[in-house]
Amino acid sequence: MSTAIAASDRLLYKPEEAAEVLAIGRSTIYELMAEGALKYIKVGRARRVRRSDLETFVATLAPLPH
Repeated sequence: MSTAIAASDRLLYKPEEAAEVLAIGRSTIYELMAEGALKYIKVGRARRVRRSDLETFVATLAPLPH
């Protein structure tokens, strides 16, 4: 029996994992966190992004004009 957790079942993501979920670059994730556009938490010295914060970030993105 595997103990691996599916990416969609995770509550916290490493910045690299968050980048993969959003299909953007890792450095872009760090830029978004630095400018406050993407919330994150610190667990010790590590930064983690909540699944809910990823969803909120995507919901706030403006659609492109037609």
